[in-house]
Amino acid sequence: MVRIGLLTISDRASRGDYVDRSGPAMEEWLALALTSPWEPVRRVVPDGIDSVRAELLRMCDQEHLDLILASGGTGPSPRDLTPEAVASVLHKELPGFGEEMRRASLKDVPTAILSRQTAGVRGATLIITLPGKPAAIATCLEAVFAAVPYALDLIGAGRVETNPAVIRAFRPE
Repeated sequence: MVRIGLLTISDRASRGDYVDRSGPAMEEWLALALTSPWEPVRRVVPDGIDSVRAELLRMCDQEHLDLILASGGTGPSPRDLTPEAVASVLHKELPGFGEEMRRASLKDVPTAILSRQTAGVRGATLIITLPGKPAAIATCLEAVFAAVPYALDLIGAGRVETNPAVIRAFRPE
């Protein structure tokens, strides 16, 4: 069974100041998109390089998750340090994910250009960063997820199958 990390990065959600909505949004989208068995592994951590880095290392190196979707901390404000934390743990960056997510998001909001989403690989784990807003999460996942099953295959992670009515996975023949 594929294990997928749903990492919410938010000072306020980690303190309990408000209910995390991005974690459930990621999980709901995956529940519609995936047809193969999978297990969500949910976490909420505060913004910042150290907190995000520590959790990513735990999820990759100790829990051996196949995929991590990390939501939040990708903007330009001083506490938005998710891209820096992710870069510090990656073995390989996959910049096309961020480029495509920004392109898709710009159709809806002009401020998407401020977003710093990225993706990459650590060992046999694919990490994708997403915005914190639930609607933006869906937009970004719809823009890039067709490539995720094949990326997981290439890095030796678990195999996932998708519901073609939601997203049609692309695997070269």
